[in-house]
Amino acid sequence: MTADTNPDRIVLAVTGASGTPIAVRTAEELAERVEVIAVVSDAAEAVMAHEMDDPDAARERLESAATAVYGEDALAAPIASGSTDVDGMVVVPCSMNTLAGIAHGRADTLVTRAADVTLKEGRRLVVVPREVPLDQRHLENLLTLAELGVDVVPPMLGFYFDPETVEDLVDHVVGKVLERFDLDHDLYDSWGGGA
Repeated sequence: MTADTNPDRIVLAVTGASGTPIAVRTAEELAERVEVIAVVSDAAEAVMAHEMDDPDAARERLESAATAVYGEDALAAPIASGSTDVDGMVVVPCSMNTLAGIAHGRADTLVTRAADVTLKEGRRLVVVPREVPLDQRHLENLLTLAELGVDVVPPMLGFYFDPETVEDLVDHVVGKVLERFDLDHDLYDSWGGGA
């Protein structure tokens, strides 16, 4: 799988795993650099309502960052076809259900269909899986995706950049996603070596 060194358009899919704040920040940061087309699953809507203090404001932030927002049932959306010009896709957060669907070629929702198209067209696909602990099936699905060339970016905590807030930790994950698309950012300080 090859990364476009100058991506112009990226699909962002939000699924029903914990991590809505990461999805919203990813959408906003991507939108400062590229065009964003979003897909929000029904389960993601439910999680957003639970995780965000103001889910309507969170949804508005997501919609403001994207040029188009589709539901999971919009299988006729342009991004369901490989003929639509996009440079890659990120699924953040990625539920284990969605992860399994992508790993095994299921294309029954717009999220899994767009991921399937991304893979068959040889475009960059990034997943931000959100589950803990992981069992053998989860790990096997992650390995399957890695063998297909998918970038797996779990939202793991990092402390070398001296985070002070939860937002700092979110920005660290978002920065890692941007890096997969070769997009510059200043969301966290890179490791400078031991003192």
